[in-house]
Parts: sequence; C-alpha cells; structure tokens
Amino acid sequence: MANELQGKRIAILATDGFEQSELLKPRDALRQAGADIDIVSLKAGRIRGWDKTDWGQEIDVDITVDQAQASNYDGLMLPGGVMNPDHLRRDEHVQAFVRDFFSAGKPVAAICHGPWTLIDAGVAKGRTMTSYHTIQTDLKNAGVNWVDQEVVVDNGLVTSRNPNDIPAFNRKMIEEFGEGRHERQRGA
Repeated sequence: MANELQGKRIAILATDGFEQSELLKPRDALRQAGADIDIVSLKAGRIRGWDKTDWGQEIDVDITVDQAQASNYDGLMLPGGVMNPDHLRRDEHVQAFVRDFFSAGKPVAAICHGPWTLIDAGVAKGRTMTSYHTIQTDLKNAGVNWVDQEVVVDNGLVTSRNPNDIPAFNRKMIEEFGEGRHERQRGA
C-alpha cells in the first residue's frame, strides 16, 4: 500500500471521545499509503480519545472545522466512538464541511458510530451503509439501506461496523481515496 495515496491530503474529522483505535489505525494506514493527514476538530489544541472503557491518549488538532475547507482535501474519514460523532453531528460547520465532500464527489469513510454525522449532514438518505449495530435504526429512519457487513462501499462512501473491521475498512478506504472523485457520489 506504500505510496498509493502519495500527493493526497485527507481530513480526519474528530473531537473528544473518538474511539482511539478507529482513528489511530486508519490514520496510520493512510500515512503508510503516502497520504498527508490533517486532524480537523471543533476546537484547537488537542483532543482526547476513548480507549474501549476509559479515556485514552491525546492527539494534536491541525485545524478547526470552522477554518477547514473540503476543497483542500481529497477525502474525509470519520472515526466512531459514541461521544465523538454525537458532539460533531450537531455542529453546523461540521454539517457543511461533510456536505461539501459529497457535493464535490469526494470519497468519505466512516466507521462504527461515525455515520451519525452523515445523517445530520443530510447525505445518508438512499445510501447502502453499515455501522455499529446500535445505530442501525437511526440510519434506517434516515432512509439508509443498512446491511450487516464488515465493509460496505457505495459510490465512494466506505462504512464499517466496529474496530474488528478496521483491516477491511482500511483497505477499502485507501482504494476509494486512491480512485478520487466519484461522479455518482450524491450531495445533500
């Protein structure tokens, strides 16, 4: 996978309470594939992960979402955790940032509870997706065809269920980010 994403710039959108493995492992895989990564968040400074049952490590934020522009990135990754997407999904800057990726046909990857943010951004309806099993009703109510598979790809949108799916998620995410724009990616 080395250099598959050379010259690509990827945004990882997260805030306090991101599931640590769901951010760090995909971030590392993207870097190994040659991508430049920016951590985009609600606040400047550092954000803290959640490591299964307790607080985990902190990571540096590169840019706040109110300053970030989707036009500066080739793809977007949304890690899960319960707290992380629950805080992100309510923010109007987050919603606009996410919608801009879809409107431009850029690939997006979301794992676990990450798809919650896609619901509030208004880009989930009509898609085939997976997620952590406890939010399947939320996705179905938003008009998603929810399936229970380790990884689902729908025209540039990659989704997975949980940390056990990270290897498959990383492979498909890198593949979709490498392909670039998807003409059939639907905007809000």
